[in-house]
Amino acid sequence: MSARRKPAFGALIYTGITMALSAYFTFAAVQGDFGLFRRAEIDSEAAQLTAELDQLAAEVSRMENLTLRLSDDYLDLDLLDQQARDVLGLMRSDEIVVR
Repeated sequence: MSARRKPAFGALIYTGITMALSAYFTFAAVQGDFGLFRRAEIDSEAAQLTAELDQLAAEVSRMENLTLRLSDDYLDLDLLDQQARDVLGLMRSDEIVVR
């Protein structure tokens, strides 16, 4: 008499669940909120924001220099003349305006 073996459904189910969980965690490690692609986006954004910060720091430094040059302690007459021309639309009597 030959004994028939039962199909190993338990091992098949265990393997299937293990493979599904492995696929899920692999996907989450690559695509998830803390995955590799998100990390690359964060690094790229950090580099962009650092460049923008450097640009803004240079702009602030330039404005601080202009503010110092127009302060009461130190008055730059050329800068004052330029600002009066730009903001108020003033000109000297010996100049000709071309529009």
